[in-house]
Amino acid sequence: MRTILNRVTTVLCASAIALTAFASTPAHANSTPEPRPTASLQPVASFGSNPGALAMYAYIPDTVAATPAVVVAAHGCAQDAAAYHGHSGWQRYADEWGFIVVYPQQPMSNNFNKCFNWFEPADQGRSGEAASIASMVGHAVTTWGADPSRVYVTGLSAGGAMSAIMLAAYPELFAGGSIIGGIPYRCATSSISAFSCMNPGTDRTPAAWGDLVRAANTGYDGPRAKVAIWHGGADYVVATRNGAESRDQWTNVHGVAATPTETVALPANTTLDKYGTDDVRVYTVAGMGHGTPVDPGTGPDQCGTAGAYFLDTICSTYHDAVYFGLNG
Repeated sequence: MRTILNRVTTVLCASAIALTAFASTPAHANSTPEPRPTASLQPVASFGSNPGALAMYAYIPDTVAATPAVVVAAHGCAQDAAAYHGHSGWQRYADEWGFIVVYPQQPMSNNFNKCFNWFEPADQGRSGEAASIASMVGHAVTTWGADPSRVYVTGLSAGGAMSAIMLAAYPELFAGGSIIGGIPYRCATSSISAFSCMNPGTDRTPAAWGDLVRAANTGYDGPRAKVAIWHGGADYVVATRNGAESRDQWTNVHGVAATPTETVALPANTTLDKYGTDDVRVYTVAGMGHGTPVDPGTGPDQCGTAGAYFLDTICSTYHDAVYFGLNG
């Protein structure tokens, strides 16, 4: 089983770029605010219940909105919080627009390749790694005065699959999410079935996909998060079919047709399809492989640093941040 698991996580991985580690955790509690050091990525030693044994890192910019939004950003396999923070571009927009970014980090003790265990049933519901990430959200709200109605989640690859898990299992926590090169919720429930989910992908009806999400929290009848889905048109690690199946899943959850209500041409051969009243978006980057789309530069819609599995095409972070309303 360990061999199979390692094969799965090796295939579904993003870069192993190592970046600089940073200093201690800022404290900005509602009741007793403490001085915040110069902004940098900070480890959070204790954030509450942690059944999934994850690590938490946070970036709190020097200038924070009075009641800031929170973005949870989940790295891909072989990455860590510092790599995703350093390449994805979230720091730039946190600095500009005053929101907090929380980075869950998977230790090798949980998964040899540091992938979130998106295919393990124990981590697909309100338990395990998903429960740990929910605790991080609670910590950000209670300790730093974040707005509980403006919490969002995004991730690449295995982190994208974890983003889908959080949207399904904890719909009350999130106002929006972004799944980048990811997998529909509960496509796989074992390391073996993960192979076929990644490539060539698994075909289910929209209703069947939607039922999997609804079953994740059967007592929930509130609003659902808006969802952005990003996929490269030449992604052979997580086949492009997964973008279409994720679209089917989340349009069904929102009760809208899987036919675009609007199609927009964006830079870098990117096509944006909108569904319903912009409840679901699908971005397809023609010719792009497996990775987070970035666009290094100083323009308002440019961000990130190119590298392995950070692909110089279009700044997905900018488009997600605007979609989430983080630009005010």
